[in-house]
Amino acid sequence: MLNSLSGRFLVLTVLFVMLAEVLIFVPSIARFREDYLLGHLERAQIASLALLADDMIDADLEEELLLNAGVFNVVLRRDEARQLVLSAPMPGQVHKTFDLRDASAAVLIRDAMVRLIDTEPRVIRVIGNPLRDAGLLIEVTMLTAELRAAMIDYGLRILWLSAVISVVTATLLFFAVRRLLVKPIKGVVHQMQRYAAAPEDAHRIITPTASVRELREAETALQSLEQQLTQALKQKERLAQLGGAVARVSHDLRNILTSAQLFTDRIEMSEDPSVKRMAPKLVNSITRAVNLCESTLAFGKAEEPAPSLTLFNLSQLVEDVLDAERLAIGDHDLSLSSDVPASLTVRADPEQLYRMVSNLVRNARQAIVGSGKPGEISVSGRADDNGWVIRVSDTGPGLPSKAKEHLFQPFQGGVRKGGAGLGLAIVAELARGHGGLLMLDEDVTEGTVFEIRLPMGSVA
Repeated sequence: MLNSLSGRFLVLTVLFVMLAEVLIFVPSIARFREDYLLGHLERAQIASLALLADDMIDADLEEELLLNAGVFNVVLRRDEARQLVLSAPMPGQVHKTFDLRDASAAVLIRDAMVRLIDTEPRVIRVIGNPLRDAGLLIEVTMLTAELRAAMIDYGLRILWLSAVISVVTATLLFFAVRRLLVKPIKGVVHQMQRYAAAPEDAHRIITPTASVRELREAETALQSLEQQLTQALKQKERLAQLGGAVARVSHDLRNILTSAQLFTDRIEMSEDPSVKRMAPKLVNSITRAVNLCESTLAFGKAEEPAPSLTLFNLSQLVEDVLDAERLAIGDHDLSLSSDVPASLTVRADPEQLYRMVSNLVRNARQAIVGSGKPGEISVSGRADDNGWVIRVSDTGPGLPSKAKEHLFQPFQGGVRKGGAGLGLAIVAELARGHGGLLMLDEDVTEGTVFEIRLPMGSVA
């Protein structure tokens, strides 16, 4: 019970109501004490007026008047003259005098608390103003035992009333909280459990129904989260199906390309100068296609295969990439250039690095051709203290901000219409496999610049 939200709310409500009642109890008991003393002053004044009306009151009647007033003696000051009107033997010395004429609230509360704590019967003197301007002041002496008993009785009644109010208030709030908060929260939890059982089922996505604004905001946020998760799960399922299809296609394509590779061996023996010049590039292209199919099959099993690191000339690899792209440019006004030192060698997987550079250059070419404007693509390379840096820059339209949000995520970071968004994801994964990374240069204001950074040490 106490571990539930409604149970703890019930306990806290009782405690807070009782605390509020205690704050009310203290001034209330002080006010009761003041009224009690003023009542005795009033009765004492009435008794003194009876004596003033008739000086010949006998001792028994005077004793009866004091007994009814609950005091031992009455002093009335009239016309600046202090007069002992009624008197009776006192059981002891006066312990303390209390003047009610100008007492502040703090003083009254303090005196009331002291009286409750002090259990000894005392004789006190009380001074006040007579009713209806019947004199300058009136003072009486009285015992504190009856006063304290009356204060305790009044306090107990207040405490019992406070307890009843607390229980009733807490019970009403308990059921109100269960109806307005706990029940809707349990409904949300039930919806979450129901959705978790089959997150791919869009029919199980929560529909916001709460009337409480905060709960409705929580349901709306949960609905958005579940929609995104369901969409992601469906996308992953489609990717898994696509992966299986790609693996089958890659398997058959590898066989076809292997056959084509056999025919290129005969083409190389041709005496035609043009054929001799183009045949090596054709052989290299087909070889890379075969390797790509094999890599795709390996990726379908787990991930990109670990790079086979060798030292090779970067300039020649970049020229091969640019030569292949020049064939795809056609009549478009687009220039390709390389700024890689002829002696620069890198330690990487040649096939994977070729794919990295080729993907970046191809993306840049497609962006410039798609814009319909002339442009330029440049590939540069350098070595520094931290490793090798391969920089691919273009003068194209640049990347929109929406594409930058999911730049390296498969099927989400595509910029070109109809593109799958796989190129940059593949480059980023291959770079990570080398222990490096792919970076977008955010400081460039025109065009797009990507950097492949490869470490000189071992693969991470």
